Amino acid sequence: MARLILSTFGSHGDLNPFLALGLELKSRGHSVVVAAAPVYKDDAERLGLEHAPLRPDLDQADVKMLGRALDPRWGAEVIVRELLMPRIRESYADLEKAASGADLIVSHTLTYAAPVLAEKKGLKWLSVSLQPLMFFSAYDPPVLAPAPWLAALRPLGPRVNGPLLRLLKRFAYSWGEPVRALRKELCLGPGQDPIFEGQHSPYGVLALYSGLFAAPRIDWPPRVTVCGFPFLDQDIGGKPLDPRLEAFLAGGDKPIVSTLGSTAVRIAGDFYETAVEAAKLLKKRAVLLAGDGVEALGALPPEIIAVPSAPYHLLFPRCAAVVHSGGIGTTAQVLRAGVPQIAAPFAHDQYDNAARLERMGVGYQIKRQRLKAPELAATLSRLLNGKEINNQAAQVGAAIRAENGVKIACDAIEDALKN
Repeated sequence: MARLILSTFGSHGDLNPFLALGLELKSRGHSVVVAAAPVYKDDAERLGLEHAPLRPDLDQADVKMLGRALDPRWGAEVIVRELLMPRIRESYADLEKAASGADLIVSHTLTYAAPVLAEKKGLKWLSVSLQPLMFFSAYDPPVLAPAPWLAALRPLGPRVNGPLLRLLKRFAYSWGEPVRALRKELCLGPGQDPIFEGQHSPYGVLALYSGLFAAPRIDWPPRVTVCGFPFLDQDIGGKPLDPRLEAFLAGGDKPIVSTLGSTAVRIAGDFYETAVEAAKLLKKRAVLLAGDGVEALGALPPEIIAVPSAPYHLLFPRCAAVVHSGGIGTTAQVLRAGVPQIAAPFAHDQYDNAARLERMGVGYQIKRQRLKAPELAATLSRLLNGKEINNQAAQVGAAIRAENGVKIACDAIEDALKN
């Protein structure tokens, strides 16, 4: 069997898909190494997967840096130019060590050292797209966090959106200079732009989302396999639903759930206070997944419960709707649960994901600046009382539950090993 390296960077939303692939590949007899930030060592090993440290590490306690990384205007530049590119040689050295004796590398968008190492060592590699935004298609133009108003040009088609995306690429071209410098040191040619085309492998690209969320386009890279969402149903914390939460769910009508995932929850602002007031206005039961901010919420009425976190795959099917920030992992879990959702995006792909939910007819989006209790309550009322949107969410959920993104992706990985 093969030795496989799964390299990733980011939040748990970026880690969990690779853990899901790792578990399936291990069950097929392969030797799997998850190359990720040292902070994720326990997460990988708890599931029986080998971990290899891949710098830069993530200081999740640095709230100031996290706020800058989740800024809608500057967040992408902070992550690429400040966090990743200055450490590209360290990342390359770590990945080179991890990949000793490897047969294939599977790389996340932001592991910029992986394509360089694969080319230098003559290794097969597959790239992963966790979000449709990463293809920057002129035929399916993404909603960009720094300029969401450009989405108004979407109906004008590729003749307008193509030049705009090319302008974006020229603007960000200098961001990849450290990768080009590394390639030169390794006696490699300049290669494609590492931020855009260079992230996609010529051996194949795994689009880890449902075709219902984004259909293939003619300007996607070659050899893309649309796999479906790669759900990790094993709770890496090793815990079922909190007994208090289980009792709450069993004690009344389906509640509204509000969550900010594993990252934005650290800079929540007044998100949860707003969710509480909206639930009171609607006289609805509510669950708040508030991370370390549970105690700051103070005393809550009996119709509302706050817990640090909960396994989404156990909670969401038992709720009436979910309010979240639009991260791809949370979005996918709500879609699979078959319930309607509201996204209030913070940054990055969240704006594009939110727009796709609206176009699918399974949810609404609210600008963060307008996320106040009266508007949230009014939008939730439309959502909960909308027969069409609830039916559509249920139909999409049934279709996604019939998919098997992990199996299809792992089949593609094994095909790449053979061919």
